[in-house]
Amino acid sequence: MVLEPVGSEPIILDLGTGLRPFGCSWPSGETFRGTALVSHLHWDHIQGLPFFAPMIASGSRLDVFGPTQDDGRTLSEAIDDFMRPPYFPITLGQLPAEITVQQCPSEPFRVGTARVIAREVPHIGATLGFRVEADGVVVAYIPDHQQPLDGSDTVAPAVLELCRDADVVIHDAQFTDAEFAQRSTWGHCTIGYAVHVATQSGARRLALFHHDPGHSDDQMDLLLADAVRAGRKGGIEVFAAAEGLRVDVPSARYARVS
Repeated sequence: MVLEPVGSEPIILDLGTGLRPFGCSWPSGETFRGTALVSHLHWDHIQGLPFFAPMIASGSRLDVFGPTQDDGRTLSEAIDDFMRPPYFPITLGQLPAEITVQQCPSEPFRVGTARVIAREVPHIGATLGFRVEADGVVVAYIPDHQQPLDGSDTVAPAVLELCRDADVVIHDAQFTDAEFAQRSTWGHCTIGYAVHVATQSGARRLALFHHDPGHSDDQMDLLLADAVRAGRKGGIEVFAAAEGLRVDVPSARYARVS
């Protein structure tokens, strides 16, 4: 998932398999400069990095920000541990592009024209959510979020902080209520809870994200219809994230989310 502020370098949200088609769409021979905000190191959020075509071009640069690991390893050490033989034929340092890897600051920091806030969110292992602000427009990214196990509808203060009055909240919405009852400890949440988070935080639009891979397109259509109705009650526009989707965010300069 990519944020593209007009007049600024791309901001990549996580490094999953969608990174490969994004890299293939990059103009051939043109160097890439951008920043990646990595929420956590589960495979589905990091495995696209070795297949990002611009990283085989000398002169390209990618700055990666993410969480310190629970076992005390730095983000750089953790990535080095899995991107090396025998898991992959080369290491990160052997790619021609310049790739920097560093922990997210606890204080807000700048990425081009944007202001970024990172906060820990409930999941399994060290996980961050992000708030990206540019020219008065706010996009919040909460890709993996453990719904409370006690059956309550409370929302972690850090999540509310990231999503507060956001123009778009991109939020984990993996399970139906019945599925969550069977998989409550998997680190994710229901579609209804995602709508609840957006409502409680005063967001304007909600992108349902991290769909369960067992859901068919027809199921997603039905689930989305229910979520749209629930969102209307709270004054929120709800839509489902999909591969290739581009969303215009009203602003003179903040162009789109893809």
